[in-house]
Amino acid sequence: MVFALFALILTATAAAESRVALYAAVGTELTRWTVDVGGAALEKRESVRCPASIQYAWPHPSRKYLYVAWSDGGPSGAAGRPTGGAKHGVTAFRVGADGVLTGHGAELALVSRPVHITVDVAGEHLLVAHTIPSALTVYQIAADGTLGAEVKQGALDAGVYAHQVRADPSGKQVILVTRGNVAAKGKPEDPGALKVFDYAGGKLTNRASIAPGGGFGFQPRHLDFHPAQPWVFVSVEAQNQLQVYRKSPDGSFSAAPAFVKSSLSKAGERDGQAASTVHVHPNGRFVYQGNRAGGTVEVNGKRVFAGGENAIAVWALDARSGEPKLVQNADTRGFSPRTFALDPEGRLLVAGNQVPMAVAKGREVVTEPASLTVFRVGGDGRLTYARKYDLAGTSDARSLFWIGIVALP
Repeated sequence: MVFALFALILTATAAAESRVALYAAVGTELTRWTVDVGGAALEKRESVRCPASIQYAWPHPSRKYLYVAWSDGGPSGAAGRPTGGAKHGVTAFRVGADGVLTGHGAELALVSRPVHITVDVAGEHLLVAHTIPSALTVYQIAADGTLGAEVKQGALDAGVYAHQVRADPSGKQVILVTRGNVAAKGKPEDPGALKVFDYAGGKLTNRASIAPGGGFGFQPRHLDFHPAQPWVFVSVEAQNQLQVYRKSPDGSFSAAPAFVKSSLSKAGERDGQAASTVHVHPNGRFVYQGNRAGGTVEVNGKRVFAGGENAIAVWALDARSGEPKLVQNADTRGFSPRTFALDPEGRLLVAGNQVPMAVAKGREVVTEPASLTVFRVGGDGRLTYARKYDLAGTSDARSLFWIGIVALP
């Protein structure tokens, strides 16, 4: 009797632990991993393919569908292709109770690279951020989760090099994060900005452009919202910063950040560094931000890692003001954590180390593969390393471009 009860408890626990899935995109393949949250472990399962390299994915609020954006373009002419590419779209997948993905409806063809996508709060429209030319487009989602026609917009201020689009939790606004570009190869800097739109029924209306200093020296990459307070956390890529903005009850954004913090553990350590994405913990007490380093130097005729921080910055928030305090930079034990994910309860964080890297170890040069690094999240928000999963077959042209942990239907 005791043994039977114990077995029942184990079965129930295993079922509870399996209510999320991790999806990881390498090239055109999206692979499902089962997640043991309590054991801080992953297990690789099957893969599905998209017509071109996967850029981003976003679940429907119902949890029944996952939308996956893809493109043969890339941030720097990946695999010898022009940056813009020529083949772009979004595929809808039905999500099974076990997380298995099956194609759902016709693919949505796009005219340019979709670097980021999201679904509005009502689950009725898909919003797509395009890099070149910088643009924001909106598409209908049918009641059965399939993708429909484009919702035509008026003239939108889409800035320079859109990198993320998010629907405000109120459902009344949309924010397009436009990164701009740093000065390079004789070209002047393009300013960055947060483009704020009023939103209703799939229609966007220009509202505000938030661009401290005119957007120069401001390359925002991603943002996330606090679950209860009017605070917006912005990861600023080239400046390696976390900035905090406040929203008014009417939805207005502060024109300048309330707080500006360096995401790096060593002051002034910025050569070859860039911040990546940002996520707020579900309990609203902590914020996590990626730091990437991928610069190389030549050693004995080979290009090897030049040093820097590949880490997840852990921020503790002041409950009254929202001011972030850097309490940890957790080494991801890999290179260029472009993307990472928290489970819905905030007990586990998985970092996606994007690319393999040659590393000098004494007189030898070894190549560390791209990888998934699993951390436990403590009650104080700090991360404790659990384990790492190396990913075979990755390269600069076929990198780990996106990961996400999704609650299952």
